[in-house]
Amino acid sequence: MKLTVNGTSHDIDVEDDMPLLWVLRDELGIKGVKYGCGVAQCGACTVHIDGVAVRSCQTFAGDVDGEVTTIEGLGTPETLHAVQEAWIAHQVAQCGYCQSGQIMQAASLLSDIPNPSDADIDEAMSGNLCRCGTYTRIRAAVKTAATKLQEV
Repeated sequence: MKLTVNGTSHDIDVEDDMPLLWVLRDELGIKGVKYGCGVAQCGACTVHIDGVAVRSCQTFAGDVDGEVTTIEGLGTPETLHAVQEAWIAHQVAQCGYCQSGQIMQAASLLSDIPNPSDADIDEAMSGNLCRCGTYTRIRAAVKTAATKLQEV
């Protein structure tokens, strides 16, 4: 099977029904995507397939049809994505465990709705749980990122 992840093509030998999460973590060594619940309810494993946020714990490798982007491919250390910059500016992360999924979900939201309302943000982010409860900072960071992306 061939998968393109963060712009790099990989030939992998896995069963079609292996969850993408485990392909990324165990086969490719990409550790930014996290295991949270395993049933697509917490959002810790969120990645993009062709820019659309999906839960990698419930997406089978054989069903992937498009380029996969993880938190490692969203930006670079030299050029962070606007959402990553906003997360830092608003000091969103506390324990940090959910943050890669939160950031990936927020980036997908902003590609669909460039100027989201509070209700848009709440709805899009509702499937991403934060044990630390930083939801107000998450909303503020999404708004900051939206503003920055509109300036570009």
